[in-house]
Amino acid sequence: MTQNSSIPPEITLGLEATVEKVVPREWTIAHFRGVLPAVLSTPAMIGMMEVAASNAVQDKLPPGAITVGTRIEVDHLKAVPEGATVQAWAKLERIDGRFLVFQAEARSGEHVIGRGRVSRAIVYPEALMNKANARK
Repeated sequence: MTQNSSIPPEITLGLEATVEKVVPREWTIAHFRGVLPAVLSTPAMIGMMEVAASNAVQDKLPPGAITVGTRIEVDHLKAVPEGATVQAWAKLERIDGRFLVFQAEARSGEHVIGRGRVSRAIVYPEALMNKANARK
């Protein structure tokens, strides 16, 4: 697959992945401002969802290709403390050219702590960096 060609046939709807992490202090809002509670931050939860989405398709991408985040539509529903185990899951639900949309959910035990959609685009790092560097 070149940068302008169609999506590889190996990338199909329903691909999914889960990641799990024990919440470290650095992922809590207390890390950024000590007077705040040591609960998982929304950006950290979203980051886990993005990693799950990326992992769902990474081994199906052409050599050298990666995915990068392009859109997030997520609700952070419940707080969990530092030390809690969180699982983030993503499932590919829509393909639009090189753009991929995933259903995503984060859980801690029986609690759904976040859910929504994560969108990612298939890119090549060198081309991405060339475009980014041109904006300096």
